[in-house]
Amino acid sequence: MANYCEISGKKVLTGFKISHSHRKSKRTWKPNVQRVRVLVNGKVKRMNVCTRALRSNKVNRDI
Repeated sequence: MANYCEISGKKVLTGFKISHSHRKSKRTWKPNVQRVRVLVNGKVKRMNVCTRALRSNKVNRDI
């Protein structure tokens, strides 16, 4: 599964997980990316789209 959205461009973010004692360790935040069928220029195409783009109707889904 791809780690980026082809519509909004969301990608994996990196940062630190910080414990109560303030010890830091690296971690990642991945976008919720779904592989869906989308209508693009009258043709059906499979794309990796984040759920935020799906909820805000930024793509025309082919159902």
